Amino acid sequence: MSVQERKQRERAERERLIVATARELAERQGWEAVTTRRLAERIEYSQPVLYSHFRGKREIIGAVALEGAAELAAAVRAATAAADGPRERVAALARAYLDFAAHNPAVYDALFQLDGGLAYAREDTPEPLKDAFAALLESLGDVAGDGVHPALFTEVFWASLHGVATLTRAGRMRPEDAEQRVNLLVDRFAVV
Repeated sequence: MSVQERKQRERAERERLIVATARELAERQGWEAVTTRRLAERIEYSQPVLYSHFRGKREIIGAVALEGAAELAAAVRAATAAADGPRERVAALARAYLDFAAHNPAVYDALFQLDGGLAYAREDTPEPLKDAFAALLESLGDVAGDGVHPALFTEVFWASLHGVATLTRAGRMRPEDAEQRVNLLVDRFAVV
């Protein structure tokens, strides 16, 4: 291995450490607790080293969001792969999405609530974000119905899931009705 390859590997490892540490800190204490000074202390590197990877917290949030998008896509695909039939796929998608949001609140915030400097719904949207949307579209395209564009249908279903996830987390919805909400949503959207 050349010196250049070793330096690239070490740089990639430091970057993964920064992102993992930011994510862990945000999940435990919220994004307000994530500062460059605190991250530098936790990873045992100086702030200039941290800034050599990311220009600031915004880019770190973006990196966490991209990582989270890949995980969300994988979770949705894993859940829907085992489902038989369109309705079951839509139900599995809804549960996987809501479970991801509930178990990864800081990552979910990085994806959909905070400014990570990422472009959404544009040509320059990063691939992990496009792939997360594609994972939703794969399960929803065949239930969109005649005359309805599958991507538009997916956006509306996604918006519904996002609303449920956000309102549930904020304590605006009763947790004991979660399964009924999913069933109602699936019944209304998964009309084949």
